[in-house]
This record gives sequence, C-alpha cells and structure tokens, in this order.
Amino acid sequence: MTDPLPESVGEIAEVYLGNILFALERAAAVLDEESRHDDAAFYRGIARLLAEARGRALRATPEDQKSARSPD
Repeated sequence: MTDPLPESVGEIAEVYLGNILFALERAAAVLDEESRHDDAAFYRGIARLLAEARGRALRATPEDQKSARSPD
C-alpha cells in the first residue's frame, strides 16, 4: 500500500520544499535581472525563512538527528 498523499499546506510544502526553494530563487534571479532588487530580496527572504524552519525541524527531531549522523 502506498503512503497517503499529503493533505495540509505544511505537509505539501515539506514534501516539495526543495522545489519551492528553487522556484523562489529563480524568481528572485529574474527580478534581479529586471533591476527589481527589493522584490528579489523579498522572495529570497521567504526562501530563507522556509529553509531555516526546516533546519530547526530537523534538529528538533531525534530520529532525523540519529539518521544524519550514522551512515547505514
């Protein structure tokens, strides 16, 4: 049986976080090319908040810490 699909916004964002961060950076790069530096900084700020939140979540979960330290 397959895992159920994520249901909440947070669950979906967690599954696709890498894709979301990539898309935010691509948008920021285009905005920089258009000399819209404040807008680019806004999107990079969102990406930074998401990445930092994910890092905090990983550090808070003992199972994630253990698997990150010990190679199988």
